[in-house]
Parts: sequence; C-alpha cells; structure tokens
Amino acid sequence: MERVSAAAIVDAQGVVKGWSEGARRLTGRTAEEVVGRPARDLLAEEPPPQTMAALTGTVVLRHRDGSEVPLTLRAHAVLGEDSAPDGYMITGEPPDAPEPTLAERAFQQASMSMSIFDTQQRYLRLNDAACQGMGIPEDLLIGRPFPATVEDAEHSRGFHWHLRQVAETGRPVRYESFTGAPVLNREHAWSIEMWPVRGTSGDVVGTALAAFDSSDQYWARQRLALLNEAAAAIGTTLDVVRTAEELVGVVVPRFADFASVDLFDWVLGAEEPPALSGTDIALRRVAHGSATEGTPEAAVHLGEVDYYPPFSPPARAILESRVVQSQAGEPAFMRWVQERDARAPAGRRHRVGAHSMMAVPLRARGTTLGVAVVVRIRQSDDYVADDAVFAEELASRAAVCVDNARRFARERTTALSLQHNLLPRGLSGQAAVEVAHRYRPCGSQAGIGGDWFDVIPLSGSRVALVVGDVVGHGIPSSATMGRLCTAVRTLADVDLPPDELLTHLDDLVTHLAGDDTDEVAELGATCLYSVYDPVTRRLTLAAAGHPPPALVLPDGTTQVVEMNAGPPLGVGGLPFEAMDVELPEGSLVALYTDGLIEDRDRDIDHATAELCRALTAPTESLDALCDSVLKAVLPEDPSDDVALLLARTRALGADRIATWDVTPDPEHVAATRQAATEQLTAWGLDEAAFVTELVVSELVTNAIRYGAPPIQLRLIRDRTLICEVSDGSSTSPHLRRAHAYDEGGRGLLLVAQLTQRWGSRQTDSGKTIWAEQPLP
Repeated sequence: MERVSAAAIVDAQGVVKGWSEGARRLTGRTAEEVVGRPARDLLAEEPPPQTMAALTGTVVLRHRDGSEVPLTLRAHAVLGEDSAPDGYMITGEPPDAPEPTLAERAFQQASMSMSIFDTQQRYLRLNDAACQGMGIPEDLLIGRPFPATVEDAEHSRGFHWHLRQVAETGRPVRYESFTGAPVLNREHAWSIEMWPVRGTSGDVVGTALAAFDSSDQYWARQRLALLNEAAAAIGTTLDVVRTAEELVGVVVPRFADFASVDLFDWVLGAEEPPALSGTDIALRRVAHGSATEGTPEAAVHLGEVDYYPPFSPPARAILESRVVQSQAGEPAFMRWVQERDARAPAGRRHRVGAHSMMAVPLRARGTTLGVAVVVRIRQSDDYVADDAVFAEELASRAAVCVDNARRFARERTTALSLQHNLLPRGLSGQAAVEVAHRYRPCGSQAGIGGDWFDVIPLSGSRVALVVGDVVGHGIPSSATMGRLCTAVRTLADVDLPPDELLTHLDDLVTHLAGDDTDEVAELGATCLYSVYDPVTRRLTLAAAGHPPPALVLPDGTTQVVEMNAGPPLGVGGLPFEAMDVELPEGSLVALYTDGLIEDRDRDIDHATAELCRALTAPTESLDALCDSVLKAVLPEDPSDDVALLLARTRALGADRIATWDVTPDPEHVAATRQAATEQLTAWGLDEAAFVTELVVSELVTNAIRYGAPPIQLRLIRDRTLICEVSDGSSTSPHLRRAHAYDEGGRGLLLVAQLTQRWGSRQTDSGKTIWAEQPLP
C-alpha cells in the first residue's frame, strides 16, 4: 500500500495554521475544517508527557469518521524575530503498517463497485472496481463530495438523494438504476444497495454502498418483454404488408435504429416459391422504418425490387437459413455497404455511422419467405450472440404470421374468384322484371362466405328470383354454393313449384352431407325461391330458413312479406310452405341474405326498418338504389357476406296475350289453327305464322288425343313468341326417335326442330306444353 506523509503548521497558541493534502488523506479532514481550530481538538487522547517534551513520538488522532489514527509525529520549532518559538511545523506518518487483513483485501478486490461516504456524502474510501468505473484514482476522490465528482443528471441527483436518506434515517436502501459511468461506452443497469455505517456509540458515521452491474439480466428481461409485445403486436391482421410493418414497428427504435423487411414476389402473389440459385436474389421491399424521421437509411423505396448479391448478408441469411451478423470493419459488411450506396438513389446514401447489423431469414413451415435486416447506428452496442437468438425467435414468429396472411390472401383470392365465376353475370329478367344486384364479400379473417343469388327465366315469360346462403366461409362454402346454384337451375328448368323445389334441394344437401349429422349442420344452407308471373302479376315464394323479402309498392308503402319459413336446407323431415302475393305493376321486390340485417352489435328489427326506409330512397336506377341500400344499412365493417337482389315487376297487358278454349274434338284443330294465324296477323307477325301453325296443330292434336279436358291454347308475345297448350292430364310427353315404319311419334321432334326451345310443366289442374320461337 502507498505510504502517506502528513504535515501541519501550529502557532504558539496551539492553533492550526496550515494543513497538507497528506494530513487530509490520513484524517479525512479537509483544511477548511481544521485551520483555525486548536490542534488539541484533533487528538483522540492526551499524548504522553515525554512525547511533548521531546517533540516526537506516537500520537493518536481522531479520524473524521470517528476511528483512531495513530501517527508518528515530529515537531520542528519555527523561530520568530526574537529567536523565540513562534510556532511549530509538524510532520508525521503512520507507524509501520501491518499487512492488509483478508477483509481489507476482499473489499479492495471485489468485482462489484464498493464505496464508503461520510455523513456529508464525501468519499472516504473506494475499492478498485469503483475507481475503475469512475475513471479517477482514489486519492483524487477521497474527501470530495459526491456531486462534485459527477455530471449533474437525473440519475446522479437520485443517487445523491438516496445517500442523504441513508445518512439521515439510518435505514438501508436497495434500488435499481439504468445509467452510464464515466469510462463505460454505454448505459448499464445497476442493482445498488446502500446501508448505514455506525460508530461505537451507535450513531451513523457514514454510508457504504455496493453496486452490481446487472446489465445482462436487464437486457435479457428487455428482450423477453419485446417478444411478449411482439406476440400481441404482430399478426393483428391477415395482410402480408401490414404484418411486415408490425414487425418493423416492434424492433425500431428499441432494438434497432433501422429495420427493413424484404419478401419474395411469390409471397405477395399466388405462385409457388422458385428454387434458389447462386445468382443475385430478387426481393421486394414491403416495409422499413427508422428512428430518424424520413427513414434516410433506406436505399430502396417501398414496393421496389432489389437484388442482393450472394456475398451480401441478406443473401447469405436466405441461402444458409441462419442469422448473419456483421460489424463495421468486416470486409463483407463494408463491401455490401459500398455496393448498396453505389446503387442508391441520389440523396439516399446515409449509411455512415452504421456499425452493426443482422440479416435474419423469415422462415415458416420449412419455407423461406424473405429476410429482415436490423441495423444499429446511434445505439453504441454491437449485436451479440444473445441478440441473434432473440432476432431468430422474433423472425420465426413474424414469419408464421406472414405465411398465415399469405395463405389467407391466396385462399381468399381463390374463393373470391370461384365465387365470381359461380355467381350469375348479366342477369336478364326478360319482360317480367327489371333486376339489379350486389354481392359484398366480408373482410373478416373467416374468408369469403357462400352467399349467392340468381334470376332464372322460366316458361310463359315467368321468372324465378333466388337468393341463398351457405353456412361457413372459404373455398368449401363457395364450392357448396356453386353446387346448390347449379341444382336450383336444374330444378327450375323442370318448372317445379317453389315448395317442391326446396324439398328436392333439401334432399340434395342431406345427400351431400352423408349420414353424419355434424356434417349436415356444417353443410347447412338457407334459400328463398320465388316465381313471378307477369301475366297474373302473382309472386309465389317459399323459404328454407331464409329472411323474407321486402316489398315496396308503387304508392311508396313498404312491408316485409309475412311467410312461414321452413327449416334450413339439410335439416330434413319438415315440409316447406309456398304462398302467393299479388303485386301491382312497378312493385319492388328486395331479396337479400342475412348479412345485410343481422349483426351481433345491432338489433335485427331496427336493421329491417332501416332497410325498408332505404328501399324508398329516390334514385336514378335500380343499380344506384342497390348502392344506396348497402350504404344506408350495412355497418362499416360487416362481419358476413351480403347478397342483395332487387327486382321491379312488370306486367304483360291483354294486348300481348291471346287465349282460346279448345273443344276436345280433332275436327276443331283447324279452327284453332286459323284463330292463331289471325292473331299473328293482328300482331304483325305473319312471318311466324307457318311455324306457329305447325306447332299449334301438333300440340293441340296431342292434347286432344292423349290429354284430358279442359284444353286451352295461349299465345304470348314477349321477347319471344310463346305457344302454350294446357290440358287436365298430368302425364307429360317425352321426345323420342321414331322408327322407320312408325306411323306417329314425329310431332314433338318436329316442334323441337322448328322452335327455339320447348318443354312441359305441371300445374294444379294438369300440365302445360309450351314452345318458344324467336320473333322475326
């Protein structure tokens, strides 16, 4: 240990006039405290008489902290003008010091910073770790108050406040602080414990402290907290770009000063991942962020494609499927920075100061989706191995979210494409109705639903208006919707009544589901099938678990049709009930799926009332009315798909319909044929007379020969010329090929060849055979 010498000047009256630095170090008392005071006040005990007489010997002084300090003193008289002693120059030093004790060695060599202060927060002693952290030798700190040795900062003021509290209250304190030290290149986390030091009398004579550097534990907790935050912040939506932006938002600025996310183009589309080779890797920038406003570090604009050479850290991370760390000064790092700066747009070369970076591959389910790059510029710490482990875990979580978003986007695109291809386009209501429609897919994570609608032309100028909803979302629901839509068109072509059609459709859904009742519920669907006849102006409808339509009459009154809806399709066992509604010409019929009025956050009756009000809004067209209804009724973020079908009814006047009752006698066929020809002449359709005579003759003859009375002929002049023959028999004819020697069987074949299409439908009183031919 260093040997310290002391010196003091005492006048003839025993008052201290001078005090050396060595005396301060040995006694802990500064010159300001000692000069002007009697020297006797510094003694711990009276010196022996022989020492006073010889002006030399061992004297025990009282240290400022109350301890005793033995010194070997020697006094030298200072003579005045009359050669009389005017004072004394006293020098002294400790007697030969013994070897430090084990406790002293432990204090001095402790790995944690340890210090001792007096009650005025002046340094009394420091160990080697404390001096190393302060960057100041112990002899320059002893006796100086703590505030004079540090910069005035919030953490310094807090430290000083705790020192005073311990000295004043005598209670120990333990707390944590995050701050730097004069010789450390970054801020550290410290676990600090302060406790009072008491003298023999029990009074507080000083304060001791120990500070443990807990930075490793602190940063580990920060990384864990960041991972927990990432679990909640990343993947809040099923959007690829938004997910990448959330990853950047988590790491900047707490983990990096700049971060970027680049993805392969196939991640943003529907293609499969290509095989990677040793050539430059093309990636598209989807997100980046910086602690500096404007993101000056970005050499690539959002949405642009950049090419990474194989030596670059991002390319290595992708090719090697591991985190690649790189620091300033390393050849690969400097080469990459220079190469990127050379290709960066003017004014974007701002990588000066970047000293540490990591490239982290984004891998999910064994597939590499892209790479994330994090760079430190202002943060002085380089990335270490623990940071790489953290980045790999964070990137793994983010990659799964990106892949989920990619898969959802792909499935949604496929389902939406399937939906659009299956839904009817260019709907035509013939002369019966004017139609407009809208389909609005929901934006929820569940995906596209199975809502659908259709307008199906039927015989006799009638038209079927259909709307349905398949349970569930995604491709399975869209596929089921397509099967049901096709089935409805097939059954409608048979001209079944609405209730019978739904019964057959219910059997189909049950057949699709098989015998598993759970699958029946999963494949369940609702449907509303209605048929409008412009001749009678009657709307016949039946529903399977579907909301009833809304009507707007020409006088502006609105109503929801009161009907007994049967169970949803797939339940089975219960019949469906059809009902008729007579509508004035120009009535508006609104068919819709439940997504329009049903939502967990609103009342269905209120939503239905809003729908009725919206349907009466004045608009230029039915298309505009569709948009107006959706805007007025739908919430901002609907939770389900919506299909809306609007139909404005028309009526065929008596001038476009001709009807004759036919006597069931073959001799009256000619008269009936003549009446039909005269009607065509009245309509100005003489060119169609020849084919019409043949059709009427064949159909009426068959009704007389094979049918049952009453027999009726009806001609309808619509977009086509329709010939209908009704009779009381329920037996329907069928087309067959006649053999060479058959005398009959060629009539229907002739009708099929001369007309555009033909068919039969069952009625309450029998059947109707019909044929359509285009107008000249």
